[in-house]
Amino acid sequence: MSPWSEKMLQLLLRMNNFHLPGSSLETCLRFVVAGVHVGWVTPNVASILARFPDVFWPHRDAVTLVAALDSADRRSGALGAVLEQLRDEDSLTCLRGWRNEKYAVMARYCDSPLMYMERAATSLFGVKRYGVHVNGYSRDVDGGLSMWLARRSNSKQTYPGKLDNLAAGGLAAGSSVKHTLLKECEEEACIPACLAEEARAVGTVSYTYEDEEGIFPECQFVFDLELPTDFRPQIGDGEVQDFYLYPSDKVREMLVSGEFKPNCAMVALDFLLRHSVIQPDSEPYYQEFVAGLHRPL
Repeated sequence: MSPWSEKMLQLLLRMNNFHLPGSSLETCLRFVVAGVHVGWVTPNVASILARFPDVFWPHRDAVTLVAALDSADRRSGALGAVLEQLRDEDSLTCLRGWRNEKYAVMARYCDSPLMYMERAATSLFGVKRYGVHVNGYSRDVDGGLSMWLARRSNSKQTYPGKLDNLAAGGLAAGSSVKHTLLKECEEEACIPACLAEEARAVGTVSYTYEDEEGIFPECQFVFDLELPTDFRPQIGDGEVQDFYLYPSDKVREMLVSGEFKPNCAMVALDFLLRHSVIQPDSEPYYQEFVAGLHRPL
């Protein structure tokens, strides 16, 4: 087995570590809103939430939002007040990354939101987060495939200076996938809407990991955007410090170099698999790679 294959497999296992034996899944309580299981809460977080009996009811294997909070607005307001207090106490590191950006909470993307939650708090409740990632690519006159990669700004809250996909962003409450796609392309890479409209939806990448800040079930809506060979992305809102156009073989090698933001490496791997840069006869972990990219909770 090649060192590259082993490193790639380890990255996928790390990004799905909530599914592995010994994870906190074995001890987590379900997070339930209006009778619907929408997330996971660790025992430590459950003990903190028990301080707020007007909002949360921890019992047996679940933490339930109290029934008196019977609308999305009431639930969101009550939860928001708790989170503001916890942020002021400064005991939960994830809340130090407060974004003032709301994410919708629901069991499935097709469901109506049951409530809205500050983005930085989603890992406390293990609720699913959605995002949009765009693979920018070009082909030369001989058909050779190259990918556009972005390097994140050194001032980013998360993974500063790491490699990213051409454009990407979280799906904020009230924003459609297409709106987010067009917004991120314009803001991050100065790609005009008339060109970004050509992006093709090619599926999703899903995974669930946990770290010291909580549990992260995530689903990324993935798009491929073929760009003219004479087009170069430009730095827009400052979230990116540079762009690179690399041949697909170089991108493949860089995926395991530690330079990538991990979930962006997964999206790039998905691109290389779909475009047959990585083949099942030459990659023994081919099936494991595909499975690791599509592991919803």
